[in-house]
Amino acid sequence: MTQTLHLVGEPEADRILSEDPFALLTGMLLDQQIPMEVAFDGPRKIVERLGSIDPGVIAATDPEEFVALCATPPSVHRFPRSMGQRVHELAAAVVRDHGGDTAAIWTAGEPDGREILRRLKALPGYGDQKARIFLALLGKQRGLEAPGWREAAGDYGRDGVHMSIADVTDADSLGAVRAWKKEKKAAARAAKE
Repeated sequence: MTQTLHLVGEPEADRILSEDPFALLTGMLLDQQIPMEVAFDGPRKIVERLGSIDPGVIAATDPEEFVALCATPPSVHRFPRSMGQRVHELAAAVVRDHGGDTAAIWTAGEPDGREILRRLKALPGYGDQKARIFLALLGKQRGLEAPGWREAAGDYGRDGVHMSIADVTDADSLGAVRAWKKEKKAAARAAKE
């Protein structure tokens, strides 16, 4: 799929995410405890420092060197050591389990949505919710046509919602997703009180 993503709002970062499946997978991995666009800008920083976002290159890099690269200011993540290690583990898993072909996670053997979800959840750093959001991102913005992907993605797969990065296509939709998340956090706080 050649459609350019607009997840970061910075042309080079969005180009890398659009063209490289491992960059997109890495951005999703980094999307925790920092703003979405900062997380998805992480792959661009890795490319600038390492010269590549290829999982084989990352996996072959000494883990401590890779973590140091992620910690170089501006760091790839708010928690550069732990997240740098996770990115390295993710790259190693893609090389080991998918022959270095990230897209094979959602294309090899023509999997349905449930199987893609299972494969995503098997990746380091990918729990159920992160896997569902990434599956929705593939379906909504990367042209994934696997049968049952919407059902496997759950609420994130619905049309007309603004719940996650899967629904971000421009600045307005980013604002709508932020508003939804803020509302959800406020409701959770109110329920605790």
